[in-house]
Amino acid sequence: MYSLIFRLLFVPMDAERAHHLSFTALRILDSVPLLGRLVRFVCARSAVHPVEVLGLPFPNRIGLAAGFDKNGVGVRALSALGFGHIEVGTITAHAQPGNDRPRLFRLRDNLALLNRMGFNNDGARQASFNIAEQRERIAALPQRLRPIVGVNIGKTKVVDASDAVSDYAASTRALAPLADYLVINVSSPNTPGLRDLQSVSSLEPIIAAVRETAAEVVEQPRSQLGHVPLLVKIAPDLADDDVLEICDLAMRAGIDGLITTNTTIDRSVLTGTEEHFATDQAGGISGRPLAERSLEVLRLVKGRVGDALTVISVGGVADAKDARARVAAGADLVQVYSEMIYSGPFFPGRVIRGLESSRLLTRGTGGA
Repeated sequence: MYSLIFRLLFVPMDAERAHHLSFTALRILDSVPLLGRLVRFVCARSAVHPVEVLGLPFPNRIGLAAGFDKNGVGVRALSALGFGHIEVGTITAHAQPGNDRPRLFRLRDNLALLNRMGFNNDGARQASFNIAEQRERIAALPQRLRPIVGVNIGKTKVVDASDAVSDYAASTRALAPLADYLVINVSSPNTPGLRDLQSVSSLEPIIAAVRETAAEVVEQPRSQLGHVPLLVKIAPDLADDDVLEICDLAMRAGIDGLITTNTTIDRSVLTGTEEHFATDQAGGISGRPLAERSLEVLRLVKGRVGDALTVISVGGVADAKDARARVAAGADLVQVYSEMIYSGPFFPGRVIRGLESSRLLTRGTGGA
């Protein structure tokens, strides 16, 4: 049914407009009590498999990556699809419109997306109001169904790289009190110069500023770690040596985890005419073509940090088998996004149930 709706309704429609339409529809359904419960019953059936990560009680290991809910307006509605955590953002200190449209493209032959959104969002102050409202709505849910709320922050486009530290600190001041965990995003390809901040010399002062600011504004963190957990999201296009250097920095600076990985600028992951199309377009690629490199970076990171850091894997997760592979490679949590566009609202629940049923089967047969 979803495949038919996708082909007839969404395919002829601009991808960004289709996103807004479907997201708005989900939020409307969630706002009607009976319909909201029906959506949760149908989509999130058997999706509660609690796990503690980062000192927080996640309902399950599968979450929605940043980018879907940029302003934190639909956290509860998205949790009705089964997600154990929702990462909102990327949010910048100042509101910004993002890049010119069109800026989101479906690459259907490759089951991928190409985006150059440019951190379009309403700014940290407005997002703080939105997330506060969503937290009130989440509080009405039974404890076991309440999703963890991550907040992903990035640099405002018009802010010079030399002022990046204060820009990230400003976002932290507004958003840390509402975040279960924070993510420093220095890996999007769609803000000029942002990826340069992944260098150790640039990243270290940002980490320090975010940590210190969060400690100032959050007296009682939700995490049992005793502080707001802080993670850094890295790009798949980093050289292996650079990935390892960031791992060393993260452990030295007291970061709690890494998210691997953001979108790629490597067009060779695509095939056919879509590779030629993407070559002439700016932006990052997400979806199935990213799977191989994302898994490589996960293994590289896990081999370096061991159990010292939490690792969240995202990029190219298409089904429960892929999620199992990420967990087997050491991921504590797994995030999805692009595949949901192609597979529909039942996709998260299928992945959660498939992941957990296989883990139960493995334990039942005496496997590792």
